[in-house]
Order: sequence, then structure tokens, then C-alpha cells
Amino acid sequence: MQDRYQINALAKEESWRLFRIMGEFVEGFDVLSRVLPAVTVYGSARAKPGSWAYETASTLGAALAKTGYSVITGGGPGVMEAANQGAFEAGGQSVGLHIDIPLEQPSNRCTTLALKFHYFFVRKVMLVKYASAFVLFPGGFGTLDELFEISTLMHTQKLQPFPIILMGAQYWNGLLEWLRTDVVAHERLDAEALGLFTLVDSVEEALAVIQNFAAERDLIQR
Repeated sequence: MQDRYQINALAKEESWRLFRIMGEFVEGFDVLSRVLPAVTVYGSARAKPGSWAYETASTLGAALAKTGYSVITGGGPGVMEAANQGAFEAGGQSVGLHIDIPLEQPSNRCTTLALKFHYFFVRKVMLVKYASAFVLFPGGFGTLDELFEISTLMHTQKLQPFPIILMGAQYWNGLLEWLRTDVVAHERLDAEALGLFTLVDSVEEALAVIQNFAAERDLIQR
């Protein structure tokens, strides 16, 4: 009898979890559909002010804002904070999508719009859905996870192609070389798939890629 009560309680809990998931999706869709066009910036939460990654992300955020793009990040410290800060100080739309987990540091305060998510998968959808380009700075598991998920979605045509810009050749070259000499060489991936990535070292290069793509797709008014 007790087992049956436990099963019923679990089923009820799962039902309420579905409503919470739906609520996060609805709020995200409603709010983020208003910030187009947008670019999502990923990178390490451990980048410190004064470092190349932090200062470059801040410059990029400002440049994107001045060009008419909203800047979307995961809302945390490091590269995310820097990109948000650059956009915020340039008077642009600065969006932070924070995740509620024990290990995550507090959300940064350099945003004009902030949303908090309980579920990683909902947050990941929101980081991708409304972006017309993705810029990835050096990072850890989270950044690499986002890189390969976006790549997989585009490679399998579940997401229309948008620029995937890898900022910092020194950091990304090793990964790209491994993909070429091991993954592609052993026919685990088509060589054409590596064309999804654009490797850059400067804000100017990244902005040129984004603007050229936008001009082709008419994503932003000039």
C-alpha cells in the first residue's frame, strides 16, 4: 500500500515538473522574441578582468551593440559578464540567461534583461533559438558542450546554418586539428562539416563575419 502511495506521489511530482518546464519555455519564448537580431556569446566563467578573453569579449559586446545586435550570454561571470558589460555600456540590449545550480556563481549585473532557468536544457534552447550568430571564446565543459551541440544541430539540419565563430586561434587550433587528423581521417565525420567553423583572432574579424552573413540574409537593417 505504501509503495502505491509513493508511486502516486512521484507521478504527481513529475506532472508538476512538466508545468515548470513549460513555464520556462513560455517565458523564454515570449521575452527573447523581442530582442532580435541577437548574437550569443559563450566562454569561460573563469576569465578575469584584464585577461585577453575578458577584454576582447567586452570589446565585442560593445561592437555588436553599436551595430544593432542584442548580446545574449549565460549571464554568469567571466567572458559572459564581459560581453554583457560591453553591450550594456554601449547602450545596447544586454541579455543574461542564468542557470540556477549550486556550483554556478551569481549572475552578473551588466544586463538590461535577465532570465533565470532551473533546467539546463531549457536554457540551452534559449541561448540558441534567437541567435543569428554564435561566438565562442576559450572555455571548459560548458563552452565545448555548446559548441558541439550547435554544430550537431546544424550538421543534421535541425538548425539553419548561422556563423559559428571560434575566437582565439591558439586555443581552438588543437581541437580543429584533432577533428581533421582523427575524426575526419577515420571517416567519423565528413570533412565538409568543419566548414561550419570560422576561426578568428580579433573583434574586427568576428564582426565582419557576422555582418557579411547578415547582409546576405538581410537580418539587420543598415
